[in-house]
Amino acid sequence: MFYSEELVEEVRSRNDIVDVISSYVNLKRKGSRYFGLCPFHNEKSASFSVSPDKQLYNCFGCGAGGNVYTFIMEYENYTFQEAIKMLAERGGVELPKEEEQSLEARRAADFNALLLEINKEAAKYFYYQLRCESGAQGYEYLNKKRGLSEDTIKKFGLGYSNKTSNDLYQYLKAKGYKDEVLKDSGLVTISEKGNYDKFWNRVMFPIMDVHNKVIGFGGRVMGEGEPKYLNSPETKVFDKSRNLYGMNIARTSKRPNIIVCEGYLDVIALHQAGFSNAVASLGTAFTSQHALLIKRYTKEVLLTYDSDNAGTKAALRAIPILKDAGLTAKIINMKPYKDPDEFIKNLGAEEFQKRIDEATNSFFFEIEVLQRDYDMSDPEQKTKFHNELARKLLTFSEPIERQNYIEAVAKRYDISVNNLTALVNSYGYRQVATEGQAYNRTENKDRKKEKDSTIKYSQRLMLTWLVEEPELFDTLKGIIGPKEFTEEFYGKVANLLYEQYELKKAVNPAQIINSFTTEEEHRQAALLFSTSLREELSGMEKEHAINETVKKLKLNWCEVAGGRATDFNELMEISKVKQSLQNLHISINKG
Repeated sequence: MFYSEELVEEVRSRNDIVDVISSYVNLKRKGSRYFGLCPFHNEKSASFSVSPDKQLYNCFGCGAGGNVYTFIMEYENYTFQEAIKMLAERGGVELPKEEEQSLEARRAADFNALLLEINKEAAKYFYYQLRCESGAQGYEYLNKKRGLSEDTIKKFGLGYSNKTSNDLYQYLKAKGYKDEVLKDSGLVTISEKGNYDKFWNRVMFPIMDVHNKVIGFGGRVMGEGEPKYLNSPETKVFDKSRNLYGMNIARTSKRPNIIVCEGYLDVIALHQAGFSNAVASLGTAFTSQHALLIKRYTKEVLLTYDSDNAGTKAALRAIPILKDAGLTAKIINMKPYKDPDEFIKNLGAEEFQKRIDEATNSFFFEIEVLQRDYDMSDPEQKTKFHNELARKLLTFSEPIERQNYIEAVAKRYDISVNNLTALVNSYGYRQVATEGQAYNRTENKDRKKEKDSTIKYSQRLMLTWLVEEPELFDTLKGIIGPKEFTEEFYGKVANLLYEQYELKKAVNPAQIINSFTTEEEHRQAALLFSTSLREELSGMEKEHAINETVKKLKLNWCEVAGGRATDFNELMEISKVKQSLQNLHISINKG
């Protein structure tokens, strides 16, 4: 659903960003801003800043930033529509009913609702087919071979897609759904060669979002065939990187953590055994969006990836993602079995609970995997392993936490605490020196890059000045306008800023962010609007800097306009602008 700019701004203005974020993050006031630990990455010192004046937040550590809508969308894993509904309810704003929407808004809302309706019909159809004679093979596979009870099959809405290649298509057509909608559902292929189903001869797993809406499907082939597992393509209602299979049930579990598995049947087997907190990614690698989704419901994650090499690698990839999200990660040892499904079948739920209770700390798991590359009976190999241990211990930036791990690791691997501490410290000194050298190299590269893109930097700087000191709009009137901001993104911002100032004689950066719908543009706008320049330059220095920046912007505009000029008169006008820059001097009002 789409909302007018006026309504979006009213909802935003009714939700003070400090009040909203304070319900998620412990904020402390320092000067004109509030600071706290960033909820989007793991950190020990507060680099997360919230500005009540600008109604913006920005993290200097990970670059996250935006207005109150951006925060709710990122933290709660909400769409914009979900975020505005939540904030409207919080702020006491009544949103328009469907009949009050614009034609465009109704079409967009109706289309997504139609896709969800088609998915629901497909799920009902697959569920019915599983109980027909044609679905006997699928039911036997689930019930007899995989040991799933009738109650479990109902609970997860499992189904079957027939061997006929356009079975579902014919059913949905008979229900009145048109080809132009079906082609975007991810369920059928519409082409000149014919129309056919994406899924056939497979047991079907409906995928639901946290609101229990069917957003997609997974299918496991019966007998021979590739791929073994097939998932719906991404659609307007299905985003694999932001959803987890089983989360609609797991989010209400009373267990204190979330178990992350690799496959649908692992999740279902665990739920059947009483572990209602199991989820799985949807045929994709574990992502930061998955971690943030989990963080809404728990602080601890138990990884149960397959015990083979691929599963180990998947766990090693997931651990830093979970840590960055501020989640504790542990690994469940399922040996001698490959996955939770096999484990439950052979050893049962009670033994699995024991493995949960004995789950390995993620750091120790990483070390155990690391040790496999070294022959501990060889003194040289053992020394190399100890050196790698020392390097890994440096990842703990908090001294007390690092020392606790040093002591635990020393005990586990029979190393003197003093020797290991000395080794860690020696690598720490080297790291500081190396980082210093790397910083200098990076700084030099950045300077060169900045020099090569002086114009882009100048446009960014001028926009920041205009936001920080709106009186510059009047000072620079007739000299600098939106046209001088030739970079595409900066041009958008400049147009909005100038229009806003013209109407209100003031700027509202948080309102402007509402105009940017992509995460990257949100981030860029937040960085522009979160920079403070007041104490960086003296009066004379600022006046000189503004004059130089204006000249750079004007000269750049002359070059761009000159390249587009189509007649002699235009070129003459551009030439006059260039000449006028020689005597240009802008006095900044210091009063």
